[in-house]
Amino acid sequence: MEKLFKTVGKRIAQKRHELHLSQEQFATIAGVHRNLIGNIERAETKVSLLTLYKIAKAFNMTLVELLKGF
Repeated sequence: MEKLFKTVGKRIAQKRHELHLSQEQFATIAGVHRNLIGNIERAETKVSLLTLYKIAKAFNMTLVELLKGF
């Protein structure tokens, strides 16, 4: 299970970098706290389904697209 959270965190960080957004900028767009984005990207917290939904929406993706391949 831990590997899943690491992989999701890396995917979120990669996508955020592709968009040239800081954690703070992205957190504002997603409607979550900046610290939470950092914790998710480093797999220091187990991200909730609601937060994943907000992140996917901020990327203009569906939750399915964000998690595709898991």
